[in-house]
Amino acid sequence: MKFTIAATAATFLFTTTAIAAPADGATYASYGSYQWANGAPVSDQDVSKDNPKSPDVPANMAVAPAAQSGGSPFVFTSTYNVVALGSEVRNGTVSVPGPSDAVGYFNYGINAHQDTICYNITLLNVAGTYQSPAKTATHIHEAARGASGPPRLAFPNPVGDDHRRVSVGCMTGPFTTGINAPNGGPDTGTGFKVAQIEANPAGFFTDAHTNLFPLGVVRGQLA
Repeated sequence: MKFTIAATAATFLFTTTAIAAPADGATYASYGSYQWANGAPVSDQDVSKDNPKSPDVPANMAVAPAAQSGGSPFVFTSTYNVVALGSEVRNGTVSVPGPSDAVGYFNYGINAHQDTICYNITLLNVAGTYQSPAKTATHIHEAARGASGPPRLAFPNPVGDDHRRVSVGCMTGPFTTGINAPNGGPDTGTGFKVAQIEANPAGFFTDAHTNLFPLGVVRGQLA
């Protein structure tokens, strides 16, 4: 959703997160954003299997005036809160469900002026090791609901155990995925701008892949 709320409405606090520097031209920032509730970061609250709480980005995130000319990468022109499930995974248009108890909370904040996307990703009940022909196994792909499409963004894989894995940070273009388009085409991230997501969020989905579910363990549409 696009934001028009005043800057004083912001409820984000930023915390340092150690993220390895990428080998390509993309920049992984060292700060992630957490919503606070009940005196603690949402990411530190109960996310038990029986009562998973989404580490949601606030619906009323602010846009400061600085965003009009770029400003801080933590000022977003749009955000997306996605609940990803195994039942949404597709191979082409054929349903190939992931595990029924797995869930992914993918929270994204975009600053289109700086071509930056920040992410707060939590995977619950995801077993196995990450596996993908791309440089990571956590992606945003370009395709409508019920269809498959190429990855446009590859995020650092969430870290943790089979019960809970988390990844928080930011990336700034130019982007690469490690996968080339068919027939010797360029990397599927080449030339991609995060503003393309804002222009048509329903045309993009996010997912994660493991060796047990290489086609996708969970998937969710951005809109």
